[in-house]
Amino acid sequence: MADENNQAPEGAGFEAQDAGAPQEQQGRGRGRGRGGPGGGDRGRGGRDGNRGRRDDRRGQNAEDGGEELIEKLVHINRVSKTVKGGKRFGFAALVVVGDGKGRVGFGHGKAREVPEAISKATASAKKKMLRVPLKEGRTLHHDGAGHFGAGRVYVRSAPQGTGIIAGGPMRAVFESLGVADVVTKSVGTSNPYNMIRATFEALGEQTSPKSVAQRRGKKIADLLGRGGSQTAEADAAAIAE
Repeated sequence: MADENNQAPEGAGFEAQDAGAPQEQQGRGRGRGRGGPGGGDRGRGGRDGNRGRRDDRRGQNAEDGGEELIEKLVHINRVSKTVKGGKRFGFAALVVVGDGKGRVGFGHGKAREVPEAISKATASAKKKMLRVPLKEGRTLHHDGAGHFGAGRVYVRSAPQGTGIIAGGPMRAVFESLGVADVVTKSVGTSNPYNMIRATFEALGEQTSPKSVAQRRGKKIADLLGRGGSQTAEADAAAIAE
């Protein structure tokens, strides 16, 4: 009986301890629960702080290396694909991007929505920008021609005040490039993709007297002399890339 009495209190004690343990754990849980929102606030504060730092980095990148680019939407086409449930529509965008200082590029992108297609085309155009030497920063150094598929384009330098005589996709290219005076002609096709590619082929063949002089090992004044011109030195000094 004594053992049974002794065992009973011990069991009761264990039950009391077991019953008390969840209360402590619950108390701790409640403590953590109370502290949890505080911790959550700290966590949210940390996330907000990180988000703020990321925004600051974006701002610094925009201020440090961010160049203002001219983006022009040349053409957008809606295409459809017939599937079992009906038609599935998509969009294809053609975009020209330039810095207005002699660099230009084009790209195209496809997506289910128009904004996404434009963003894809813009990103593609930024990756393959072409630098074109400009005369006096306003026109081309010499005439040129380019063709792609059935499209053929002709570009000519023009005196100051002429303006951009070009139509359709070609005008977007020269406006983004920063050309102020140019005369162009397109024959053969009105497909904007072929016109853009032909225009870029013509621009890719542009050279400047400075690059030609370096390649031939001569001075710019010798190239521009043409029979002992007295203004050759001044013309050579006025040439800018």
